[in-house]
Amino acid sequence: MNELDALLLGVVQGLTEFLPVSSSGHLVMLQTLLGIREDGVIFEITVHVATLVSVLIFYRARIASLTTGVLRREPDAVRYLAKLVVATLPVVVVVLLAGDFVEAQFDSPSMAGFCLIITGLILWTTRATSPRATGGEPSFRAALLIGCAQAFALLPGISRSGSTVAMALALGVRPVQAAEFSFLMSVIAITGAALRAAPDLALVSADSGLSYAIGGVAAGVSGVGAIWLFVRMLENRALHRYAYYTWGLGSLFLIWLTATGQI
Repeated sequence: MNELDALLLGVVQGLTEFLPVSSSGHLVMLQTLLGIREDGVIFEITVHVATLVSVLIFYRARIASLTTGVLRREPDAVRYLAKLVVATLPVVVVVLLAGDFVEAQFDSPSMAGFCLIITGLILWTTRATSPRATGGEPSFRAALLIGCAQAFALLPGISRSGSTVAMALALGVRPVQAAEFSFLMSVIAITGAALRAAPDLALVSADSGLSYAIGGVAAGVSGVGAIWLFVRMLENRALHRYAYYTWGLGSLFLIWLTATGQI
């Protein structure tokens, strides 16, 4: 991977991580189209860590308030943090039991295409659920179910933000609160993924390291703008409109794979 490829992939990652169109699916498709072959998901983890910084910047006030509240043992803050932890448990279970299987799916371009179509179906459900979502923060039961949606989104092509927010809306959580919970729970999940991949990241060569750094910076910068756009879109209850994009892109990619003999 050269520096230009890394820059392009980083920008795409930053934009698509927070929009409900699956960053992992876009990365798999771009790597296939550009003929890039990375071992495992090292680059995927690198740019995800960069977008983690975007979350920390955008929600800095909420994170500071939550951290202060937990340190002071304020019940509301402790309860919210506990819900974030509960929402992370399904990902931990899936990674421990089927981590190798999930990682192998990143080497299957067709999986990304099929999963993008599934993402469109998930997004379309919000057309009905969003107007009825008027509740506050999720309950512990809702947090666990939102976490299950996040675990499903480990597959390339399944949007993490789209599936978790769609689940939250279906459970009655207001759009803006759903987005906040979704992005804050990603902090724990992405941090865990980064720690798990740390031994592999240590083996990255100096030449590749420069490309990864460029991709990471590009992802972090573009990610902040994408979060702002996503929240504004949720306020307008227009999440379902992205289904047209994921359906079209997934279908076109599968057609291209078939035409080039890669399916």
